[in-house]
Amino acid sequence: MKEIFAYGLMAVILLSCNQKDTLCIYMVGDSTMSVKKPEVAPETGWGMVLSAFFDDAVIIKNHAKNGRSTKSFIVEGRWINVLDSLTQGDFVLIQFGHNDQKHNSPERYTKPYGDYYRNLKKFVVESRQKGATPILLTSIVRRKFSEDGQLIDTHGDYPKAMRKVAENLNVGLVDLQKLTHHLVDSLGSEKSKVLYVWTKNSDLFPEGRQDDTHLSVQGAEKVAALAVQELRKLIGDLKQHIVNHP
Repeated sequence: MKEIFAYGLMAVILLSCNQKDTLCIYMVGDSTMSVKKPEVAPETGWGMVLSAFFDDAVIIKNHAKNGRSTKSFIVEGRWINVLDSLTQGDFVLIQFGHNDQKHNSPERYTKPYGDYYRNLKKFVVESRQKGATPILLTSIVRRKFSEDGQLIDTHGDYPKAMRKVAENLNVGLVDLQKLTHHLVDSLGSEKSKVLYVWTKNSDLFPEGRQDDTHLSVQGAEKVAALAVQELRKLIGDLKQHIVNHP
């Protein structure tokens, strides 16, 4: 998909969601979704390229942030900033899990069926109170293969807990964990490296990078395409605004 990365870097976040005939999508989540600094290229959050799939009537406001969990996103005041901006008819994409599972980081760690579940419920309920539509997205897979070539799940009960929130609260769900598992598994251990940040040595990274969590430009494009395929089923008005069909 030509020029998708360049288009994704456009400052759509600065546009107003109050314009007539606009459809505003807020994104809250972690580093797999967030906007990256140029110096860490080619690392790319899939939220950075999402706007390239839509016409100008769709406005993406990416509030995802590196290293955040549901807990730290709330404690740092990031959620209230999003909530205060929401208006009737907006959409909120909610993707957390990678950092909620970090036991050694008490400022971020949550139990799947404890605070993680409750925080997701908070996002859903409060979005709806503002007239916005929340959509949950399970975490993308990490590239971790066993010696016999099997893709290993690293997220434990977190995707299951999110699916339970979606079921119990009747929330739209994009199951990126399952979708990206199929994608990465189909490529296999070696070929799937192209989706992640595997780079040679540089001044900033003298030993190169072998990052099996964060996405390359190509990986971000693939994940965004998977998300769009599912979002068009959940957001009725979205289909007419898709310009780059995944």
